[in-house]
Amino acid sequence: MKFALKFSDISHMQVSERTLKWIMRCYPSLLFQRIWVVEFEKGFRGVKVKINKSILNRNYNNSIFGGTLFSAADPFYPVLFHQLLSHKKYNIVAWTKSAQIQYLKPALTDLSFAIRISDEDVADCENELNIAGKYVKIHAIEMYDKNGQLCATVLNEIYVRNLNHTAKR
Repeated sequence: MKFALKFSDISHMQVSERTLKWIMRCYPSLLFQRIWVVEFEKGFRGVKVKINKSILNRNYNNSIFGGTLFSAADPFYPVLFHQLLSHKKYNIVAWTKSAQIQYLKPALTDLSFAIRISDEDVADCENELNIAGKYVKIHAIEMYDKNGQLCATVLNEIYVRNLNHTAKR
């Protein structure tokens, strides 16, 4: 019997914060770009992420490659919303619909960012899922260097679909 676990399998599972942290740490697209999940907050209300500068993600200006910053920002809001809502028994799919990045300063050191989903965000999302069947909203991520200076801002447009929603006529 052959067993293979794909990331797409994980995206449909409910897991613990600790399990998801290790899955994301070992996911090749993040691991090889030196994107490290520090921790997921209890109840999937937030995540802390570090981008380690290395030979694997350095550009010709000796700063962290912009694609690495973009890759670091891409999965976390959808993962948080998916896990948070799945644990509330919603049958959903979530992904980044679009993203925009603004590079403010070269990332010459390791970077870090934290995402926090507020009670208001959760209530807004649940309301939209129950009424319209989908939630689409832009969330910002700010990436800081070791000196606390803002290096990049990413705007992620998050799409969440309630698979059990039926349109009211």
